[in-house]
Amino acid sequence: MAFVYAVIFFVILLLLAVLGDRLGWIRSFVGDVLAVVWVYFLLKTLVRAKPALLAGIAFGTGVAVELMQYLMVSFSFQIPNRILRIVLGATPDWWDVLAYALGAMLVLGFEHFLSVGDRARG
Repeated sequence: MAFVYAVIFFVILLLLAVLGDRLGWIRSFVGDVLAVVWVYFLLKTLVRAKPALLAGIAFGTGVAVELMQYLMVSFSFQIPNRILRIVLGATPDWWDVLAYALGAMLVLGFEHFLSVGDRARG
């Protein structure tokens, strides 16, 4: 099921990137939240681990991208490929880190909700 969720969130992120240029903060902030959710489900498809570990790795991936953006700005480097600039971003922002944290909390809440439902059923 994690693979299905990963595909769904990938499609949503793709649509936000391609069609969302007029959506302002929704494209950027909500896109960052959903990016962490997508990375989580992608990891869950590939690796068997506890949700907290996978959520932490997904969050860390987002923070690593943000650090890369900061270093690129600091050293006046710009990714020449437009698509990569959209995917990876070009401007470091603390709001992005908040979005990554919200994405990690969202998947942990989702997993908790599923585990409570599983325990109630049997």
